[in-house]
Amino acid sequence: MSAWAVLVAAGLGLRLGNGTVPKALRMLNGVPMYIHSIRALQASPSIDGIVLVCPRNWMEYAVDHHVGEANGAVVRTTFGGKTRTESVGAGLELVPADVERIVVHDAARPLVTSELIERALAPLDQADGAICAVPLADTLKEVRQGCVERTIPREHLWRVQTPQAFRATMLRLAHDSAGQESVDATDDATLVERVGGLVVVVEGDPNNIKITTPADLRLVEALQRI
Repeated sequence: MSAWAVLVAAGLGLRLGNGTVPKALRMLNGVPMYIHSIRALQASPSIDGIVLVCPRNWMEYAVDHHVGEANGAVVRTTFGGKTRTESVGAGLELVPADVERIVVHDAARPLVTSELIERALAPLDQADGAICAVPLADTLKEVRQGCVERTIPREHLWRVQTPQAFRATMLRLAHDSAGQESVDATDDATLVERVGGLVVVVEGDPNNIKITTPADLRLVEALQRI
């Protein structure tokens, strides 16, 4: 079955600080951060095309940097919206209508691998979506006004990552519904669950870190050099 990817790189990344360049377009070990994800997607044998969603006014910069990366999968570029949901929706508009599976990945996770992408796609014969996730290892406390109210059992809790893969018809339905009702979400699985889709979990990678702070950036830079 055909598969395309929507690579979300439209956030400004204000918590990362120190720069006027949006987060996913900042340099990471010699290339813009999002290029690492493009390389992993192009190395994935199932991915036929990629839609890069970048910040408004930064499309020319993004195209200039990824044009030399065209190595199999088609790369199209568009700009994002005010929210993550709007940005993914903008990317979906450039995915061909006959594509059967869509992977959504956040460019802020540049350590993604082609193996992880393939792992997310594998369950779509039986499910509407699949998310990469890792079991929660930390103890969780519910805290109010500095005082612990209760300890939350962690046995059934997972830390969700991207890539996330979906049947294209279900993902489009979920985004159409979200747009009609002005719903935003921090991941696309939430939107698919909301319209009744079956989403399964596949094993993620603890090193598939999301860069949010300068400390995250330094850690990812170090991991890439190993």
